[in-house]
Amino acid sequence: MAASRVCLLTPLLLIAALLFVSAHAATRVRVQTVTLAGVGYHQGGDVWPLLHEGDALTLVREADNKHDPLAVRVDWQGHVLGYVPRDQSGPIAAALDRGTSLSARISKLREHPNPRERILIEVFAEFR
Repeated sequence: MAASRVCLLTPLLLIAALLFVSAHAATRVRVQTVTLAGVGYHQGGDVWPLLHEGDALTLVREADNKHDPLAVRVDWQGHVLGYVPRDQSGPIAAALDRGTSLSARISKLREHPNPRERILIEVFAEFR
């Protein structure tokens, strides 16, 4: 009998803890991990020696981009690093269009002959 009470209480305690945390603290959820497109055409190569894993990035929605109506530009300290790849930008563009608070950071930097494979970023949704 006591064991069945513990089994019932554990999920209830977990739900209560989650509700408490969500009411009192911001929650950050990783929603996407992508490499950057266009690094070789923008400033990604120029600032490569200055980049560090964990650096904060800015996501900029470019709804008027003539090449891609779902374009999401990725900036680092005012420099254009590249873009979220076209085949992966839809969810991020939609979230930005809805006003969802998104943040991004450099997840991994790696030497690679293909510039598109050099910078891996993580995109997070912020819930308060």
